[in-house]
Amino acid sequence: MPMSGTVSSTQTEDTRLRRNALSLSHIVATTLASIAPAMSFFFGFAVIARGAGIAAPLTIFTAMVVILFLTNTIAQFSRFTPSTGSFVTFTGKAFGPSIGAAVSVFLTFGYIVAASTVVSIAGVWISETLRTFLHISINWVILTVLISAGTGWLVMRGVSLSTFWSGVFFYFEAGLLVLGSILMMATHAHSLTFAPFRFYNLTGGLAGLGAGFPLAVYLFIGWENSASLAEETEKPRRNIPRALITGTLAIGIFYIFLAYATEAGFGMNVHSLGTAQIPFIDGLRISAPSLLAVAYVAGVTSILGSLIGLVNSQARILFSSGREGLLPEFLGKIHPRHQTPHSAIWIFLVIAVSLILGFGLIGNVAPLKYFGYAGTLGTIPIILTYMLTNLALPLYVIRHRRSELDVLRHILLPVAGTVVMLFPLWGLIQPGQTWPYNIFPWLALGVLALSAIYGLVIARLSPGLAGRIGAYVADQ
Repeated sequence: MPMSGTVSSTQTEDTRLRRNALSLSHIVATTLASIAPAMSFFFGFAVIARGAGIAAPLTIFTAMVVILFLTNTIAQFSRFTPSTGSFVTFTGKAFGPSIGAAVSVFLTFGYIVAASTVVSIAGVWISETLRTFLHISINWVILTVLISAGTGWLVMRGVSLSTFWSGVFFYFEAGLLVLGSILMMATHAHSLTFAPFRFYNLTGGLAGLGAGFPLAVYLFIGWENSASLAEETEKPRRNIPRALITGTLAIGIFYIFLAYATEAGFGMNVHSLGTAQIPFIDGLRISAPSLLAVAYVAGVTSILGSLIGLVNSQARILFSSGREGLLPEFLGKIHPRHQTPHSAIWIFLVIAVSLILGFGLIGNVAPLKYFGYAGTLGTIPIILTYMLTNLALPLYVIRHRRSELDVLRHILLPVAGTVVMLFPLWGLIQPGQTWPYNIFPWLALGVLALSAIYGLVIARLSPGLAGRIGAYVADQ
């Protein structure tokens, strides 16, 4: 393996993913699908609304702005060195191999735990949908295993095929959500007002905004997934940044629209909205009960599209780390026929499924409770990685791209992005939380310490590691 910043095509013929397999529209669609807007909004908006009241859309808008700071960072890195390794490559190129190796472990932990939330809800939601509307009873465990296995098989078969289907599921899901939203607004047309967009309607002012802010940021998790598809994307230096910005703006606007429609479904009644467990479902039940199945089907397609999208993108970071020697070599294997990272895909899925089955069957933790627990724990490493990557951009540009330095895009925005991410991070780690949320910061800290030790050891044992990080530039 050469120690330069790139790797020749002759040396990597059997270690490269399929080139030019994805267009801009493909990666935008699969990124939006991996965010799982239906499921994320269904289970997240209630908490946001309880904190902010009728002005809850402002919390979502603020979260979108914060994510846009991060979008700039990943977009700039993707212009300089588009890589399947994404965050691992970017931090490793800036801070060195030990940090890159540590991030590969820490971020993988966060991603797999966060991904297991989708797995946890998959079997339960589809089981409930089948029982409610078709009177078919299938245990959620069986459905969870079948859905996960089917997802792995589809993703392994090819990136073009799997991203096509994740896009189909997303657009179908989005169409159903828009239909339900229009019905709620039409039924309560007399309640339509600009009140949700006025700051003085925030319950408790900034405190109300902050109460649901960590969860509002969680709604966007997955916005960055297009970056890890760089090696398979046409013109990645142009299309990855476009996909990042387009996807973040699109999902933010979509969430704000859903929030407004849901509040309209409750007649802008803050009390009724705050007591609902799944506001969108309850709002549609009030407005158009005969079309309640629309929301449930949207949830099913959201789960399927999300699983395909997140496994496609996040398993590729695991694959890239294996290919470059940051993690065990077998993770960097490519399927000889489909040119997909099949080893990383199955390892990613097996661990995620094992987590929910272990806690569900052995630990007796209900899947819906697990959804909240794993979502919180998994988000902590992800947010810390976001912050570290923001700090990596100025250092990388100053060291390696000084002639292209733009003070606003390469220094001011990344630093500001790091600062604003302290807000949702504090919401996740602040003292005084109930059990088990009070131990999650300590668990994350323990994984961080182990990751750091691993990074130091692997960097010492592999003196050529610095040259291998980011050596597989997507378009070279």
